[in-house]
Amino acid sequence: MDKLRIAIVGAGGWGYQHARAFSARRDAQIVAFAGRNYERTKRRADEFCANCCTDIEEMLEKEKPDLVSLCLPAQHTFEATMKVIQAGYPLFVEKPLAYDLGEARTMIAEAQKRDLFFAIDFEQKYSIPCLKARRAIESGDLGDIIYAHWRFGHGWGGKMNHPQTNLIEAQCHGINMLESLCGPISSVMAEMTDKGGKDSYSSFVLSLRFKSGAVGSFLATMDANTNNRLCQLIEIGGSRGRILIEDNVQRYSFQRNDSDTEEIWRAGFFDDDGRSFNKSLDRYLEDMLSAFKKGEKPPVPATEGLRALEIAYAAVESFETGKRIET
Repeated sequence: MDKLRIAIVGAGGWGYQHARAFSARRDAQIVAFAGRNYERTKRRADEFCANCCTDIEEMLEKEKPDLVSLCLPAQHTFEATMKVIQAGYPLFVEKPLAYDLGEARTMIAEAQKRDLFFAIDFEQKYSIPCLKARRAIESGDLGDIIYAHWRFGHGWGGKMNHPQTNLIEAQCHGINMLESLCGPISSVMAEMTDKGGKDSYSSFVLSLRFKSGAVGSFLATMDANTNNRLCQLIEIGGSRGRILIEDNVQRYSFQRNDSDTEEIWRAGFFDDDGRSFNKSLDRYLEDMLSAFKKGEKPPVPATEGLRALEIAYAAVESFETGKRIET
């Protein structure tokens, strides 16, 4: 079987994670890295026995990859991503899609013009607890969803360089997760605070209404600590039961409304992969590359990144106007 030729743009931490996950597969080969800093990019490329380049267009011309993976600083995704799209290559990008709505919409429109495979990395929904939650919902075990809650608290050292870093960059996962599990969000109302002293709205709360009629709450802060127990919590209540996901990968529970017994999943003693945050990316790649090789659409298309950004800016509008905003 011919291996898929993978080129990676970005030699930082998430560039490493993409490379690790791709290189662990039998059906993929990393052929090149492209990055702004030659020395750093060369070290990363050598680590995975790949070629190195500082010019994306040159790399594409030379390597002709089957898929390009982009792991870029979140406020600087547009130029590099557009080079890949305009060259006509299928692509897989890190979240967020962009900070700027105009840039995000342009990337989506240009990729659609070329009918490109365009996926985004919302890998958190590929944790084992989140996959179990999806099965419980799709099977009807949960019943009709009535309410949902997302909470995520972690830290940030120093000042932020954008007023909405938490909302756009960190919490796009939560927005995408709730829509993935509970259906479209139809309106949002927001309160935010910059009391954390980071020159940014580092903590906020959203009141959500879903198209189905369900309601939701969303609490997110960068003024906490990921070492805290239950730094992340997802609760979904339905007409037949309740789902609870603790710290994304650590624990899943389901309890029927007419039962005094809770069903629990936790990774076993030797199951390091089951409790690994980064291994959710490996499960996602299995799903994504299966679709890619069959000529199907991505399981998590980049349009979901645009949707998360649109909801984020609806939240900003709500905070600034004091009104509930339709999405």
